[in-house]
Amino acid sequence: MSETETLPRSAVASPPAGPPPRRGMNPKVKIALGQIAVVIVWLGSWELMSGRVIDPFFSSSPSAVGQQLMEWFRTGSIWPHLLITLQEFGVGLFVGGLAGVLVGFTLGRLPTTAAVLNPFVTVVYSMPKLALAPLFVLWFGIGFGSKIVLVGLISFFLVFYNTFTGARDVDPLFIDSLRIMGANRLTIYRRVVMPSAVVWVMTGLRIAVPQAVIGAVVGELISSNQGVGYVIANAAAFFNTTGVLAGVALVACVSVVLSQMIIMLERWATRWKQG
Repeated sequence: MSETETLPRSAVASPPAGPPPRRGMNPKVKIALGQIAVVIVWLGSWELMSGRVIDPFFSSSPSAVGQQLMEWFRTGSIWPHLLITLQEFGVGLFVGGLAGVLVGFTLGRLPTTAAVLNPFVTVVYSMPKLALAPLFVLWFGIGFGSKIVLVGLISFFLVFYNTFTGARDVDPLFIDSLRIMGANRLTIYRRVVMPSAVVWVMTGLRIAVPQAVIGAVVGELISSNQGVGYVIANAAAFFNTTGVLAGVALVACVSVVLSQMIIMLERWATRWKQG
C-alpha cells in the first residue's frame, strides 16, 4: 500500500476553488438597452443639428414634435381623429383578415382549385393597392367606406398567403392517422389543419397590422376630412413641418402598440406549442 493511500481523504489536497463563473447580462435586457441607446443617439443628434446644421423649417426638432403631441393630447383635439383612424383600421383588418383566413384555408386544402385560381390571384395581388385608393374614393366615397376597402384589401392578401402556406404545410402523416381512426373532414380541420396553420396566420396578421395602419392613413391623406391622415395633410398644406412629423410619429407609435398586441395574441394562441 502506498503512502498516499494511507492518508485520510480529508488530508488529500484539493484544487483551490476559483471564483464563481460570472453570469452575463440577460439577453433581453441587453437588447432593450441597445434599443434605448439607439433612440437616444438618434434623437440627440437630431436635436443638436436642428437650428445649427439644418434649418428647423425643414426638419423641426424632437422637442418641438414632442410639444406638439403633448398639445394635441392636452387639448383633446387629436382624439376624434385618432379614433376614426383606429376604426378604419380595425374594421378593415377584421374583414380582410377573416376573408384571408377563410380563403387561404380553403385553397390550401384544394390544390387543384388553387392551381386554377393562382394566376388570377397573382394579378390582383400585383396591383399597387395604394395607387387604387383614388378609385376607391370614386367608387365608395370620401368617407368610411373607401378606407375600409383599402385596408381590407391590403390585409386580405398578407393574411391569405400566409394562411395558404400554413394550410399546405400540414404534415400528411397526422391527417392520414385521423382518417384511419375514422375522422371526418371537419374534425381534421379542427384538430390538425387549424392548429398547425395558426402560427402562419398570426405571422400574416403581424405583417398586416402596420401595413393596414399605413393604408388607413394614406386613404385619409388622399381624401378625407377626419383622421390622423387628414391632420398630417392639413399640417402639410400650411408647411407645418412639426405638425407633419408629429402626425407621423403618432402613426408609428400606434403601429408599434398594435403590433405588440398581435405578438401577445400570438403567444396566447400558440401556447400549446410553447409548452
